[in-house]
Amino acid sequence: MKNNIIHLENVSKSFILPHLKRTTLKEHFLSFWRKTKPDYLKVLDHISLTIPRGEFLGVMGKNGSGKSTLLRLLSNIYTPETGTIKIEGKVAPFLELGIGFQPELSARENVFINGALLGLTPKMIQNKFDHIIDFAEIRPFLDLKIKNFSSGMRSRLAFAIATQADADIYLCDEVLAVGDLAFQQKCLKIFQQWKQAQKTIIFVSHNPSLIEDFCDRALILADGKVKSIGAPSLITKLYSQTDQST
Repeated sequence: MKNNIIHLENVSKSFILPHLKRTTLKEHFLSFWRKTKPDYLKVLDHISLTIPRGEFLGVMGKNGSGKSTLLRLLSNIYTPETGTIKIEGKVAPFLELGIGFQPELSARENVFINGALLGLTPKMIQNKFDHIIDFAEIRPFLDLKIKNFSSGMRSRLAFAIATQADADIYLCDEVLAVGDLAFQQKCLKIFQQWKQAQKTIIFVSHNPSLIEDFCDRALILADGKVKSIGAPSLITKLYSQTDQST
């Protein structure tokens, strides 16, 4: 039996919803005397989940269901309000690809900066440099400033850099939306390599075919809770039925 690498117990996360906008001195003065309570949006509500080492877990749910929040909790970007999260191993988040890029620097320079943020040494980055550039398909634009890249080019480069992180757990949030069909096929080969290497992957996607092709289990998030979890074919069918009924 596989040992567990991720364990969540009664994990909750909420966000404050701003609803009072003050634009004038009068509004600031009047609002001083008003006692207003902030509104809270509970995105995740006492979730408990155990993930075995080496599992490829698919996560489905409508926009706003808490999928990205779950990944941010696992990557330690957010902290839970309640409950505990226990993780054994190194985590590589594939979330907002390219968010750490420096727009005034070239692609070449950003490869080294982002690689360092992933824990790679300059020598390691240099050894992987050609592979990263060729994978991202940006060799003619190496010395172009990142601010002049298209969003697709930035995402491809960010994905190519992030794949070089030697991690135990990969958190993937709709990463296959970063390029054309040919580039997506290259990304799928990376998934296959991770799976063969028994890496643990949490994969957020709305694509039933990808969930069924790659995942060992899948779950549906709705109303802040895990509504269903089980075989990918069953989960994608339930998700399709729920989506069509709304």
